[in-house]
Amino acid sequence: VVREGNVVHVYMTAIRSHLTPDNIELPNEDEFNIAEAKAQIVDLKNKLNQLGSVNFMALEEFETQSERLEFYEKQLTDLTDSEKILTQTINEINANAEQQFKDTFVKIRENFKDLFQKLFGPDGEAELELANDNLLETDIIITAKPPNKKPHSIEMLSGGEKTLTAIALLFAIYLVKPSPFCILDEVDAPLDDKNIDKFINMIKEFSIDTQFLIVTHNKKTMEAANTLYGVTMQEAGVSKVVSVKIKQDDEAAA
Repeated sequence: VVREGNVVHVYMTAIRSHLTPDNIELPNEDEFNIAEAKAQIVDLKNKLNQLGSVNFMALEEFETQSERLEFYEKQLTDLTDSEKILTQTINEINANAEQQFKDTFVKIRENFKDLFQKLFGPDGEAELELANDNLLETDIIITAKPPNKKPHSIEMLSGGEKTLTAIALLFAIYLVKPSPFCILDEVDAPLDDKNIDKFINMIKEFSIDTQFLIVTHNKKTMEAANTLYGVTMQEAGVSKVVSVKIKQDDEAAA
């Protein structure tokens, strides 16, 4: 509604059935701003022109896009739920792995201490320590101190001492989960005769429940074996496996 002097202009886009010229309430002339109303009319016309022509396919396109939106929202929900389940599963696996690692590490550490003293005597000291509290990624620090020695690291040990330390750690791990067969390849190579005897005694102790297959060139280790398997070449280019069963002292006495 626009009042110009005694003339009133009425602009309507729709007229309801209950509206008549008699019941239309005109604004107070003192409160009505003609210039502002004209500016609003111009602005509204400009906005209508900017809308362009009517797209009669808009409703169909809206329904199509709504279906796509619903599909993607469902996919997003499924992915979010899957992420939560996967994260929960990973956390459970990590928790179980950390607990199993911790339990196994404690057993191996105790076995390592006992076996190290068996090989080096009661005065030998050995320890396994974790470098940090992240059990799944931490390094393991190995400390080995033979009698009358205080090395700062394993690198300061002799070749034979390193080998015996490795053997102690190997069997410490083995004791946690023994197996019926064990293959050792040249583990006794750096050992002298005195340490070979320690190695053989340990093998005999564990051979009650486990069959050991040892690849070796050491004579004392061969003498302690029950059966020897060797490869010979009687003819040039033709290898032949030879086995020899050795009688032990108790068998010979019988």
